[in-house]
Order: sequence, then C-alpha cells, then structure tokens
Amino acid sequence: MNKKATVARNPRQVQHAPARSSSTVWKLLAAFALGAILAGGLVFVLTRPSPVDRIKAEYALRDKTQIKELTELARSTRDRLAPVLEGLAKAMPAEDSAGPAAVTTEDVEKWRKATAAAVQGFADPPSGETATNVARSALTSAVRQLAGAVETYAVSRDLGGPDAARTLQLARSQRTEALFTWSVGATALDAVNIDAGFGHQHVHLQTTPGDGALAPDAEPEGVHHS
Repeated sequence: MNKKATVARNPRQVQHAPARSSSTVWKLLAAFALGAILAGGLVFVLTRPSPVDRIKAEYALRDKTQIKELTELARSTRDRLAPVLEGLAKAMPAEDSAGPAAVTTEDVEKWRKATAAAVQGFADPPSGETATNVARSALTSAVRQLAGAVETYAVSRDLGGPDAARTLQLARSQRTEALFTWSVGATALDAVNIDAGFGHQHVHLQTTPGDGALAPDAEPEGVHHS
C-alpha cells in the first residue's frame, strides 16, 4: 500500500483542521461582540443627557404646567372680579362724570367676598421660573390692591364731609393702581405663554383709557408669533 495514501487517511490528522477553524470563528465572534458592546457604550455616553440638561428639561416641563395653571386661575379671577369692578366704577365714577350710583350694604359684602376669594386663589404660590413668578406676583398684588380698594370704599360710606371725600379718593386711587398692576401681570403672562408655545393668552381686566392700564395686543388668542 502506498505510504502517502495511508497518512492522508489517518483520522487523527483529519480531525485537527476543523477544530482550529471552529476556534478561529469563536474568537472572531467574541471580538465582534466586544466591539459592539464598546461601541454601544460609547454611543450611550456621548448621547446621554447630562444632569444639568435633565434638570433644565424637568424645570421647563414644570414651568409649562405652572403657566397653564396660572392662566386658568387668571381667567377665573378676572370673571370673578368683573362685577366688583363694574360696581366700583358706578360707585366711584370719574370726577367729571355723572354722580355715583346707589350702593347697598349687600353690594359691598358681595365685593368683599369676591375679592377675598381672589386673594385666596393666589395664596401659597408655587416656585417657578423667574418670568412666571413675575407674572404671578403682579396678579397677586393686583387682587390685594383691589381688595383694599373695596375696604377703603366701605370705610368712606361711614364718614361724612371732607373725610368721606378724601377716603373715597383714596379708594379710587387704589382701584386704579390695582387695574394697572393687573395689566402688568397680564402682559407678562401673555409673554410667558408665547415662550411656552401656548400662543397669546389675554387675561386683562376691563378698563377705560383713563385708568392708565396696559392694553392687550391685537393678536388673536392662541397665535404663536408676536
């Protein structure tokens, strides 16, 4: 028998080649898997938001919620205060207009309850972004000033002569300051709504040119551009 043919048919020599091939494949697979893991980790590290970015995102989301809630509060407060302002305008008309309308004790009590509820609505404010806090603070100050105007007017009803006139003038000034302060808050609230993507939101109180309050712009509600 040919010696070379015998060696070629030796089973031990035939089995060694597949074993080396399998080992090479596993090494390649292991290297590929390790590379994928390292690449994935690198992508995660590069794309993961930093703690500062996460905090900013959380604050932005919180501020959007607060802006929406504050706008809803301002609208409901405006509606609550409308009868009070209408009544005070008739009770304390401008000096060059017709005389004051008759006001009853029940009317004054209704105004007191309405303004007290408005003040309570702005009590215990949450902490928010600076612009939102400014808008909220102005609206809060306005409702307190209007509540003070109602109380001053109530006092004037129990006075007579020059004292009544001076007290009534003070109440009129307090009302005017309240309207102006609210208009500042409403303007600031409109601005933060636009920045938050909610568009124009006008929550101004009903005023007259003589009140000196800031008027809302002419943009329709919900429009995003200024």
